[in-house]
Amino acid sequence: MGGLWEEVGQLQFNFLVAQGLKPEHTLLDIACGSLRGGVHFINYLNPGNYLGLDKEQALINRGIEHELGKAEQSEKQPEFVISDCFEFDHFSKVPDYAIAQSLFTHLVEEDIKACLKNLKAFAGDKPLTFFATFFECETPQMGEMDTSHSHAKFEYTRAQMEQFGIEAGWQAEYIGDWNHPRGQKMVCYVTSTGELNE
Repeated sequence: MGGLWEEVGQLQFNFLVAQGLKPEHTLLDIACGSLRGGVHFINYLNPGNYLGLDKEQALINRGIEHELGKAEQSEKQPEFVISDCFEFDHFSKVPDYAIAQSLFTHLVEEDIKACLKNLKAFAGDKPLTFFATFFECETPQMGEMDTSHSHAKFEYTRAQMEQFGIEAGWQAEYIGDWNHPRGQKMVCYVTSTGELNE
């Protein structure tokens, strides 16, 4: 990925800090992969405050080995869960913030809704702000694939992305452009006990 790897990792970090992420907060990184954003968040957050979920243990292992390092892992104590069905309840704590960078771009509608539903249930009464990126289109697309795939590209309208969240019990706010190099847009979901950013 070269420079894009570093660029998007730093972009995520800068964005969340601008949105209010502080070292004492707990962050959930959904589809954390090999820690493109994770390495920045883990270094910044207090020990134990980074939660990473991915479906592939090998990717996380690669991130720890090549991006984070064993010493930093030992000091910062990031927590990881391996799941392909959004089993957030396997984590030891509920986050304050969550991000899914370039995840919904590979998911069918059913799986996006499952992610939102499971995360809302896990949050319970705790305020949680969840940022997710997506490829935006003007009219709903009829995809050629009916299953999610890491190499597939799915596009959704702004209204669809907002409605997915509303159906799962979130408040939704379209953020739009956030300077992603491949043009992914951002949407923000907050629990009813949280506050939308102005």
